Amino acid sequence: MNFAERFTAIHGLYEELIRRPNEKIPFGNGAVSRYKFPVLTSEHIPPFWRYDLDARSNPHLMERFGINAIFNAGALFWNNKFLVVARVEGKDRKSFFAIAESDNGIDNFRFWDYPILLPETEEPDINVYDMRLTPHEDGWIYGLFCTERKDPNAAPGDESSAIAQCGIVRTKDLRKWVRLPDLITPSPQQRNVVLHPEFYQGKYLFYTRPQDGFLEAGSGGGIALGTCDDIENAIIQSEILLDRKEYHTISESKNGQGPPPIKTKEGWLHLAHGVRQTAAGLRYVLYMFMTDLHQLDKVIYKPAGYFLAPEGEERIGDVSNVLFSNGWIALPSGEVYIYYASSDTRLHVATSTIEKLVDYCKNTPADGLRSRTSVERLNQLIDKNKGL
Repeated sequence: MNFAERFTAIHGLYEELIRRPNEKIPFGNGAVSRYKFPVLTSEHIPPFWRYDLDARSNPHLMERFGINAIFNAGALFWNNKFLVVARVEGKDRKSFFAIAESDNGIDNFRFWDYPILLPETEEPDINVYDMRLTPHEDGWIYGLFCTERKDPNAAPGDESSAIAQCGIVRTKDLRKWVRLPDLITPSPQQRNVVLHPEFYQGKYLFYTRPQDGFLEAGSGGGIALGTCDDIENAIIQSEILLDRKEYHTISESKNGQGPPPIKTKEGWLHLAHGVRQTAAGLRYVLYMFMTDLHQLDKVIYKPAGYFLAPEGEERIGDVSNVLFSNGWIALPSGEVYIYYASSDTRLHVATSTIEKLVDYCKNTPADGLRSRTSVERLNQLIDKNKGL
């Protein structure tokens, strides 16, 4: 196959993938609908990112910039388009952010011509990932992400120990991004930090995840709240635990806020991930809860168990048995598009409505934290149904 033939084949396969219509899986749990195909994979990267298309410098049309995976995307409805700011991981293990857009939110996602050239602080980021997008009432769109740097106190020869902190950028057009200083909190490590879309008692409110170590939550496990006066020099003095990890639950190892919460008439809808240890390693699932409309540190509903867990091919990937979400879109119509990644490899979409998600949170029983209470609640449901 010569250069021209290979180019034609590569471009044809790319366009075929991009134009492929997605298919709703016909039966689900009633709260959410899944779709047959991922919305983004490494194959969705345009050929002019992956290849040098000059036959003189690349006569065999070899891949010059390899992409390993696309996952963990923030999301935004912007200018009548569904946008995701995806985590793109190269074969060199470095992650960066790139925007892909779609007309309908479920297929035909195309990347913008260039990825985001993220501004750096005086201490350069070694790796960046998992951006949450928050259109804030102050007029800016904020992107909060994890910035990872090598631990300066690592022992000689230890090339794995790192420090994770929350990086902050903001924009008004999604083209020009302004870097702000990293968030400062009392915790030695911070991942999964999310900015609330409204001021709270006149302050900026963050959902944080206090963490003792780079990988282990330690004593700090749980989703917490913290506030600051000035986001241009964001310092949180204290963190209040909102949703703690619990023994023998889906979040016994750690948990973290997903995307920014969605405001409803009955409270704020939250999507989060819970992690537990299994014989096969860590298992990440998604769960939901609601907080009070005005008292944001008060959980009012929290269904037991997971909302979404890996199914089928979602269970297989670079880090298997993982679902993770840091982006969803709620339309004025009440439709909700949930963008979730599977096994640190690919990005999917699931759809629901505000009405369904509130119903799910309000009317699904909470976790009784014991086997007997689970059976008691199941028996109540059986009795009710037998009486109908």
